[in-house]
Amino acid sequence: MLRILWSSRSAMSAQQDKLDSISNNIANANTTGYKRIDVNFKDLVYENLNRTGYPVSTAGQNSSYNGTGIRTGEWTRDNGQGNLTQTGKSTDLAIDGQGYFQVILPERNADGTFKTAFSRGGNFSIDSQGDLVDSNGNRLTIDFNENITGEDRKLSENNFTIDDKGRIIKTEGNNSVEVGKINVYNVMSSDSIQSVGENLYTLKTSNVNGVEVPVERPFISQDANVMQGFSELSNVDIAKEMTDMIITQRAFELSSKSMKTADDMWGMANNLRSR
Repeated sequence: MLRILWSSRSAMSAQQDKLDSISNNIANANTTGYKRIDVNFKDLVYENLNRTGYPVSTAGQNSSYNGTGIRTGEWTRDNGQGNLTQTGKSTDLAIDGQGYFQVILPERNADGTFKTAFSRGGNFSIDSQGDLVDSNGNRLTIDFNENITGEDRKLSENNFTIDDKGRIIKTEGNNSVEVGKINVYNVMSSDSIQSVGENLYTLKTSNVNGVEVPVERPFISQDANVMQGFSELSNVDIAKEMTDMIITQRAFELSSKSMKTADDMWGMANNLRSR
């Protein structure tokens, strides 16, 4: 009965994590560029019952095992692309393909440089300095061309266009000039980045001789296109999330009833022992 209690409790904990991931997906179903998350399960210790002292049938020796439940494994992120919808707004950008926009955070590294993060959310706007910024005010990374003045770097909603390769063409009157390029960054392994909230991701780090260094260096992707005037929807399928939620709730309910049954059995055993 102790084994039943332990396995039921671990199963309830794992199913609760599953429900947490589902609720997070549903809450972000309308978040631009959001990627759904899922929870994997792992088996706990299993033992073979085919040994002296255990009354097992010789007909099923290969399947005589006793387990102790499951636990939460890795949280995984589905990086599949969401549908692109046309907004017509010049500052709305979407990535057609794999990769991320890079934004500059207000925090600084130990060497004094600004920290960076990555995002699929392309709902940018123009701030008072003429820079493209996200909803949190983080500035979009742009590789400006040489000999471009500070005035040329200032953008407004109606004075620039962006082609599918991310090249920014600024127009002033009858003059047009390429001022820079918006690069799309990617990593070799999706496990190299981690979510930090606000639709942002940062590179994971590892400690090397007391110094935190990124586990991977991002590269500029050549296989993705930048779509101006478009926005990427989340890749959450509400129908699937609702179905998964019902299944998970039923599994949670079953585990709770198993715990109650085991508790009742303990109560009966204690009552018999006290007599």
